[in-house]
Amino acid sequence: MKETLNLRQIEAFKAVVEHGTVSQAAVVLGVSQPAVSKLLSHLEADTGLALFDRVRGKLALTAQGMRLYQEIDRVFSGLRQVEQAVDSIRRDEQRTLTVGVLPALAGSFIRRATMRFLESHPDVRVSIQIRGSLFLADWLATRHIDVALVGSRVDNPYIEREALFRFPLVCALPVNHELTRKRVIRPRDLDGLPFVSFGADSQTQALVLQAFSASDARLNVVLDTSTAPTVCEFVAAGLGVSLIHPLFAEGFQSRLVLRRFDPELNFHFQLCRAQASRNAALVETFVQAARDVAAQVSREVLKGH
Repeated sequence: MKETLNLRQIEAFKAVVEHGTVSQAAVVLGVSQPAVSKLLSHLEADTGLALFDRVRGKLALTAQGMRLYQEIDRVFSGLRQVEQAVDSIRRDEQRTLTVGVLPALAGSFIRRATMRFLESHPDVRVSIQIRGSLFLADWLATRHIDVALVGSRVDNPYIEREALFRFPLVCALPVNHELTRKRVIRPRDLDGLPFVSFGADSQTQALVLQAFSASDARLNVVLDTSTAPTVCEFVAAGLGVSLIHPLFAEGFQSRLVLRRFDPELNFHFQLCRAQASRNAALVETFVQAARDVAAQVSREVLKGH
């Protein structure tokens, strides 16, 4: 690197990526468009990286630019955690509960669990942090969050874990799909059909690939995404079928048909907390609320399937 980076360059780069254009970034930063363009040029010169392609007067992020943005986002996330820690200390900390949740559970489930918790603790300020499972495990181990709802791949000796909502994946179908006539769906039934998938690094997708590979069925992914509500929305709209954890279908019961999938692909979430948590009493109340909601949702979603 030729020169030491300055924060203003980083802020300009981050703003352009997140707001899409130099003009929008300039508005957010309160500076002129030429000033933002100059900051970007200096950043590329100082780093020696090609951060943007210039295509017909517009900026398109390069692979190098994306890698840099991901690192910058990680650093800024850490800074936000420091800000939250300072705020927590100022407010005497014991009346704040910070909950981490993976994107798949960031909708109705976390809302219901949190609202149940607040019924008994209306004076507690709850902070919800949405991240991937491994990221949340690190935050939990370093006491940046109090409790987390994650996938089943987390294994850390400093974290207490319990399985939550253990069920095999089910096949999600649009209500008018011809496969709804079957009670059990197998990989060969889905051979070549349009399939709405989770991201390649997700545990759900790893299980799907395993089942299709073992059955010599062709997986025809037409769309992939990282969030469960998005998968369900596209399946309900008729874009394709999918394999999902039953919990993901909460709120979609009238728009999706769920069918048992063979072979069983077992998946469960983990309810995690740090050992000797500073907010042990609040954490225990929240954990019980999450257990209760999971049990209730399982009855609602799986009724009749």
